[in-house]
Amino acid sequence: MNREDVVGRIWRQDHTVWKPDSTEIVDRLGWLTVTETMRRQTAELIRFADEVRRARFSHVVLLGMGGSSLGPEVLRQTFGSSSGFPRLIVLDSVVPNRVLEVRDAIDPEKTLFLFSSKSGSTIEPNACYAYFRDLVAEAVDSEKAGSHFAAITDAGTSLEALAAAHGFRRVFLNPADIGGRYSVLSYFGLVPAALIGVDIDTLLVRADRMRDCCLNSIPAARNPGARLGAIMGLLALQCRDKATLVASPSISSFGLWAEQLLAESTGKEGTGIVPIAGEPLGLPEDYGNDRLFIYLRLEGDDNEEIDLVMRALQAAGHPVVRIDLHDEYDIGAEFFRWEFATAVAGHILKVNPFDQPDVQSAKDMTDAVLDGFQRTGSLQQIGGSGSLRGLLEQAKPGDYLAVLVYAAQTPGVDKALETLRREVMQRYGIATTVGYGPRYLHSTGQLHKGGPISGLFLQLTADHSREIDILGQSFGFGLLADAQAAGDMQALRSAGRRAVRAHLGDSAEDGINRLIDELR
Repeated sequence: MNREDVVGRIWRQDHTVWKPDSTEIVDRLGWLTVTETMRRQTAELIRFADEVRRARFSHVVLLGMGGSSLGPEVLRQTFGSSSGFPRLIVLDSVVPNRVLEVRDAIDPEKTLFLFSSKSGSTIEPNACYAYFRDLVAEAVDSEKAGSHFAAITDAGTSLEALAAAHGFRRVFLNPADIGGRYSVLSYFGLVPAALIGVDIDTLLVRADRMRDCCLNSIPAARNPGARLGAIMGLLALQCRDKATLVASPSISSFGLWAEQLLAESTGKEGTGIVPIAGEPLGLPEDYGNDRLFIYLRLEGDDNEEIDLVMRALQAAGHPVVRIDLHDEYDIGAEFFRWEFATAVAGHILKVNPFDQPDVQSAKDMTDAVLDGFQRTGSLQQIGGSGSLRGLLEQAKPGDYLAVLVYAAQTPGVDKALETLRREVMQRYGIATTVGYGPRYLHSTGQLHKGGPISGLFLQLTADHSREIDILGQSFGFGLLADAQAAGDMQALRSAGRRAVRAHLGDSAEDGINRLIDELR
């Protein structure tokens, strides 16, 4: 890396670090310097947060997907809301039970909705906006409804025009040269952070300290971003491509954001790093030789059990990287370290870490399913029904199971999925991931279709307790979620992936427990 001046060329924004063609590279490197821009905007963001507090909003509901929602969700889970600040709810689902859960948790008169979308055209937040805009208009004077909405988007998007036409309280125009998954240190992460009372000055100071450590004046071996990227990229080439993220309890949500960053950036052209986040801890013998463990350890947290597991893994010969955080605000430093590391890993894997060529396939097939419904009045059959046991019997060393869940996320469903993952890991010796649909389509979906062929895909669907109409559409939220599941199953099968579907019935938790019983 030193000989080829990889780090220096990244800072000079030389696209040949990754590809001879500059397309979707030179216009996607704004994350390198965005903290400079944002530090000039912190006073403005704090004033906006004070304005929202004075307006006595009790909740902020973020409507977004992928890069627009995962960073804010990590900040929400890590910091919570400071005293006197509104509670943040991230809505990145169109599953009706989840939409209704958010509706029942808020008072529309006391809620600010933050419509967050780089392109402004993403179907899920647009559908949620139409639904909640109607609720707000019923609750307050329709002329005042716009004051309950703010937007984050790029200049010139349909969302910017919508916000102007509908009288939004505020519009934040993000630098256009930042892709969604690299945008957490821009308005997309900092606006919701400020609204819940996170000290964004401190967050940016920590990010800038890490940025300084990653400059081209620092040799690669002592450059924290370059070093992590080199480890992940090189071990992926040596078939240790399952980057298993383990984190202290208080920062356990970090994997949600890092998962998208790694999967969507590196999972293409038949290669990629497979991020494993939130997997239950096991014994050294439960893991195959395809693992790299990365442990984010927060000082002073409840780390005793994890420390023991990490020492056992290292003693057994598994590669373990340990990253120490002094307090929660070091998350700001980790955001930058991992962005830089992912760019370096992309160089080693010879892929463009800033495009997402295979994401569109699932969108196109979803559109085709919806078009078919509008023509015929019925939803095209998903296909792909099969047995989880039959799917897992195809597993080979180095494979992984991705569980794709189209149901509302609840503690009970999370617990059942954790048990399922543990059973699979112990019985078949393969790594596991979980993604809630349609969120994962904007996160790990690129890896699923464009990455290595080592994935086994279990898609889980469930009944909707009720349907919710989408204003201006001939279909509701439930049908949209079902169409997205159908479109993704078709995209997976078209890409030659091993994928089956199981329907869980009217209780997702009970349905997953039935699958566990079948495995046992």
